[in-house]
Amino acid sequence: MRQIRKVLSFAVVGFAALAFAMPALAKDKGPTPRELVKQYCRVCHGPNSPNGEYTPMTFIQDQWTDFFANTYKDSHKNVIDPHHNNQKVLEEITPKMLKKIEKYLVDHAADSEHPMTCG
Repeated sequence: MRQIRKVLSFAVVGFAALAFAMPALAKDKGPTPRELVKQYCRVCHGPNSPNGEYTPMTFIQDQWTDFFANTYKDSHKNVIDPHHNNQKVLEEITPKMLKKIEKYLVDHAADSEHPMTCG
């Protein structure tokens, strides 16, 4: 009987700890990578855009990786984002956001297992 009480008390404590931890685990981690692409990329690179239309399927994975490693900063250094307080794109998009965007574009590139247009 004592053993059962001990097990039950540990179970109660464990469940209580989990109940307190769940809100922290479920805390909003910000926009999804797809939402970031729609909010920060598609607004300037959508259909019929003078800046060119770009979707994840525009390039293969290696080309997206190369773009972010070698071209992104130079090609966007003077770009102002009218959809986000007229901030410079390089200032508006944090490094963490950029990593999410890059991963999304690479993961859904033309040669990926799950190509996507991000329409």
